[in-house]
Amino acid sequence: MTGWLVAYSDPSRNLGTGLANLMGAPTIEVQSKVFPDGEGCIRIQGDLYGNKVLLVHSMYPDPDKRLMEFLLMSHKLSEEGAEVYGIVPYLAYARQHRVHNEGEVVSLGVVGHLLRSVGTKRLVTLDIHNVEGLGLIPIPCYSVSALPSLAEYLKKKYDLHEPLCISPDLGGSTRAEAFSKILRADTLSLDKHRDKSSGEVVVDKKDLDVKDRDVVIVDDIIATGGTIQKAVSLLKDGCCNRVIAVCTHSLLIGDALKKLESVGITEVIGTNSVPNPMAKVDILPILYSHIKTLG
Repeated sequence: MTGWLVAYSDPSRNLGTGLANLMGAPTIEVQSKVFPDGEGCIRIQGDLYGNKVLLVHSMYPDPDKRLMEFLLMSHKLSEEGAEVYGIVPYLAYARQHRVHNEGEVVSLGVVGHLLRSVGTKRLVTLDIHNVEGLGLIPIPCYSVSALPSLAEYLKKKYDLHEPLCISPDLGGSTRAEAFSKILRADTLSLDKHRDKSSGEVVVDKKDLDVKDRDVVIVDDIIATGGTIQKAVSLLKDGCCNRVIAVCTHSLLIGDALKKLESVGITEVIGTNSVPNPMAKVDILPILYSHIKTLG
């Protein structure tokens, strides 16, 4: 592809350079530094006027900082006359797409208005937490899916025995059902309840016929691993065979991986939407296929 420029900064250097190589597009140098008081400073060099720029920038880790970096970069690029297309595999605040407790801010809506205010013309993200959130973003926004690539990786690595795809909660049932269709497997959702004040998660027991079956837990994000840990324990009590967790964004904060290993999980499979040792599926072909449709 020609006619594009690619801009990126850490932690998305590998994604940015990889996408530029696939497209045969030149990159834009983005320099950043942090002042002693913690404020960030962005400097972008190059002839930008009249160009279309892919701004590749996943917003993790440090989502507040990464969001601010994106806003500064997008503003500068648009100020210099570029048309900015945000490529944001992990979108900060996507889980805050509705009010759970009285008085809460619908933060994703605020993020969407900020993106528009700094000149972002279009946004591409990856497996947004809930598709309802797309309606809060007042610019053209599309969520591409890593599920087919994750399923392909799983099929190549494992000879699954009577596979069962499970969503750790009812909210993710659509995701698990889509994944199960690719694997041609059965599907099921667990009953998860989260205390809105404390955040404590309870996974209710139910009749689970998982004996000797390989179980695939499908989720969009694994953060602290608490929900998945409880789900794995429940499945192991049912005498299942292997339990494999598949997710798009494997954040695995703190000792999350140790938690999962302690209850006997076989493997955690994620993508490189964020830098992580569990990032085993490359999202570059997915992003490139979508970008080709942008013209």
